[in-house]
Amino acid sequence: MSKFSDKKIAVTGGSGFVGKYVVKKLVESGCKNVFTVRSQEYNLVDSDAVRAFYADVRPDVVIHLAGRVGGIGANQANPGSFFYDNLMMGVQLIEQGRLSGVEKFVAIGTICAYPKFTPVPFKEENLWNGYPEETNAPYGLAKKMLLVQAQAYRQQYSFNTIYLLPVNLYGPGDNFDPASSHVIPAQIKKFVEAVEKKSPEVVIWGTGKPTREFLYVEDAAEAIVLAADRYNKSDPVNIGSTFEISIRDLAELIARLTGFKGRIIFDTSKPDGQPKRRLDTSKATAEFGFTAKTRFEDGLKNTIDWYLANKNRL
Repeated sequence: MSKFSDKKIAVTGGSGFVGKYVVKKLVESGCKNVFTVRSQEYNLVDSDAVRAFYADVRPDVVIHLAGRVGGIGANQANPGSFFYDNLMMGVQLIEQGRLSGVEKFVAIGTICAYPKFTPVPFKEENLWNGYPEETNAPYGLAKKMLLVQAQAYRQQYSFNTIYLLPVNLYGPGDNFDPASSHVIPAQIKKFVEAVEKKSPEVVIWGTGKPTREFLYVEDAAEAIVLAADRYNKSDPVNIGSTFEISIRDLAELIARLTGFKGRIIFDTSKPDGQPKRRLDTSKATAEFGFTAKTRFEDGLKNTIDWYLANKNRL
């Protein structure tokens, strides 16, 4: 990251789950001037707040991690606000970044932008070959529009914006709020509470058949920092681990790691979400040398240990 060591780098969502790890990686790589953009100080959905952020901070580089995110339930309950908030944050940050003379903008997309039925592993060129899975389509499409904007701005204004597509992330510090958490923290919380309460069963949404790819948060942070340093093209890039696991197998693994001995019941009245998810990550390796390092079971153990140590404070 030597080329950015003297640049001012602003990380939106820098105090959030992924943001904390990205800020840490930036500092470790030699960046001396990293600014964390917090929602309490700048409501990035509001245009005046976005302009104020650029006027106050004057960043050279922006890494945009802030977003309104959640699992299937949260997406179903809040499709309008998930679409509006994520679209407005990204669109305004890119536009005002251009007007403010930002040297580089790193936009973080989502695997939810991919079509519902995409050949596995997902390749970047398949991104536009269909409509996203319905339960999270508003969120996925809002994030997908940032790719359109990034490419249009590079074409018209030569504005250096890159776009990354990470899979589902997990790790210590994840969101364990059942109203908005993703599948791994939601399952960890369920199984830990079942062990503590000696519950005979745990209920998991859906059939258990869909598959997912998960990336450990430290690996994701490394990928984002490498891309910020080395990648300067308009094409989107997948960020993942290449490891695929079914929701059923995931539940059984978390049950084993948490010591749960009871029954796992799958509530088939609840939605499954996208049928399969696994990314082709060869472009990330070729373009900026990223390969995930953390074994899935090791990452899960770390996440469970963190939750057990911190759950009374959450």
